[in-house]
Amino acid sequence: MNPNLKRLRRSMMFLNCQKPGLIKDPYIYAPDSIMLDLEDAVAEREKDAARYSLYHALQEIDYRGVERVVRINGLDTTLWKEDIRCSVAGGCDAIRIPKTETAEDVRKVEAAVIAAEEEFHVESGRTLIMAALESARGVMNAYEICTSSPRLFGIALSGGDYTKDLQTTISGTGVELMGARQHMIIAARAAGVQCFDTVYTNLNDMDGFRHDVETIHTMGFDGKSIINPRQIPIVHEIYTPKPKDIIFAEKVVREIDTKKAQGIGVFTVDGKMIDIAFYDGAKRTLALARASGVYKGDL
Repeated sequence: MNPNLKRLRRSMMFLNCQKPGLIKDPYIYAPDSIMLDLEDAVAEREKDAARYSLYHALQEIDYRGVERVVRINGLDTTLWKEDIRCSVAGGCDAIRIPKTETAEDVRKVEAAVIAAEEEFHVESGRTLIMAALESARGVMNAYEICTSSPRLFGIALSGGDYTKDLQTTISGTGVELMGARQHMIIAARAAGVQCFDTVYTNLNDMDGFRHDVETIHTMGFDGKSIINPRQIPIVHEIYTPKPKDIIFAEKVVREIDTKKAQGIGVFTVDGKMIDIAFYDGAKRTLALARASGVYKGDL
């Protein structure tokens, strides 16, 4: 299995490939992933120029461990196949499919990725895929999309197009997104892949942004799509386990390991009743803390 299928992806920052100045050094802000955009952000007459900038950026810039995902143009255009060839030849880490509605959309992209890896002598299986769900139909088909390919590491909600399809608008309350968010996170967890939330576009409302990130963190999302470096510290703060959570998780893992060997199934840790069902959650907390760089333990 490709180890990057489950890598840390708290923040995924969109960058317009039409503007070389934006894609030359985004690693200085330390996002977990960057989304190099060939789709909506790029003017129609600039598609070839953006592709050229993308290829050379992938080839020549050391992004210092930041994951490089490319959002290709839609499958209803004539552009997406060449987008994939360019991205794979350049050495991107993953392809994001916009406006995904069916598992067949993913398989179509997967076939093009495989062909490009063979054409450009890229290690087979290296290029991952993620799918953006932007319509009611896409959200309804979330589980089938999540299980469509072993290369698919996750799905992401695109709130703007989704709410337009619902015949409503982004309210700022999150009410209009709640059904899609809940359905998608359930589908992703059932399929064993990651799930990412939509962007928050009001850069003047950082309190609202914080509340939005806290909400999706509580719901179980793996991360947040972002549009500005100012949003990164808030996302990482909320998604990084706090010292008290790490200490408690360590206690839970140690106690369960000890009590299980003694044949004890239920016990207390810091006054809280604990059983084996808490084990995986505690392990996940420690794994996330380790990936975030705040835990050096060996549990």
